[in-house]
Amino acid sequence: MNKIAKNSSFQSAKESKQDEFYTQLSDIEKELKHYKKHFKGKVVYCNCDDPRVSNFFHYFSHNFEKLGLKKLITTCYKNKNLDLFSENKSEKAIYIEYLGDKNANNMPDLEEIGINELQGDGDFRSPESIEILKQADIVVTNPPFSLFREYVAQLMEHKKKFLIVGNQNAVTYKETFNLIKDGKIWLGYKSGDMAFKVPGHYEAKETRYWQDDTGQKWRSLGNACWYTNLDISKRHEELILYKTYSPEAYKKYDNFDAIDVGKTLDIPIDYDGCMGVPITFLEKYNPNQFEIVGNEYTLNISKGRGYVNGQKKYSRIFIKWKKYSV
Repeated sequence: MNKIAKNSSFQSAKESKQDEFYTQLSDIEKELKHYKKHFKGKVVYCNCDDPRVSNFFHYFSHNFEKLGLKKLITTCYKNKNLDLFSENKSEKAIYIEYLGDKNANNMPDLEEIGINELQGDGDFRSPESIEILKQADIVVTNPPFSLFREYVAQLMEHKKKFLIVGNQNAVTYKETFNLIKDGKIWLGYKSGDMAFKVPGHYEAKETRYWQDDTGQKWRSLGNACWYTNLDISKRHEELILYKTYSPEAYKKYDNFDAIDVGKTLDIPIDYDGCMGVPITFLEKYNPNQFEIVGNEYTLNISKGRGYVNGQKKYSRIFIKWKKYSV
């Protein structure tokens, strides 16, 4: 593999509006195995995928009977060609409906897949796509990174269950953070480094980028994660901790009444006040164990960040033990 390392972030993707990051089947399988109980009798909608070659379509169509799905619907933006990476030049799009295996060969054959032309471009915000969304019970996809706020807002407006891929730093967005704080969405199982296929016309500038032996371009985006409002067992697992508080080990912020905790596993078990923890804490967050107080922005912390002895700290989420609030 001819690999060219560059600095990577979803922010660069956002700024360039290069939003075609196609999720690998292996990453989908690793995450979806934890949610099987949620899909029985449900209509699943993948509204940001080329439905003929999307790995989300592949997963759900090949596991349709195992999951007990009622219907699978997929749409994509401005693409009528059988090509994973269109440059979105077509003014119309299609949507596909799959109702399961009809000829008992355990495969989604072409004659079993209903192909319907949309009048518009297939944008998830279009009236046509919203009408399809209304039919869905669960939305599962990898939405455009630059439109994450708008995409989640639409799902919440229509009261949809969902499982989507996003930038882990999106937890710091005001809108996303408030939803997490209020217990309306949370992080799924997989987070961290995820490699995505990208189109040939994408440039390698300011990204971790490589081409494999076939010439396929990839980007490895180390801060990706899954967002969901489907209940999962992980959300109810208690975080096992053992550190105890001391003023020497845990310094207070200069500009906020809380102690700074550099690592989630360093949360002291006996501190009854407010604690600033890394955003990665949300990977372990159990709402029965901790209360989320806020972050730098919702709490209007001066200078926009916590400072310890004049030193600016990384972005923090402020929490308290629930056992001390009883």
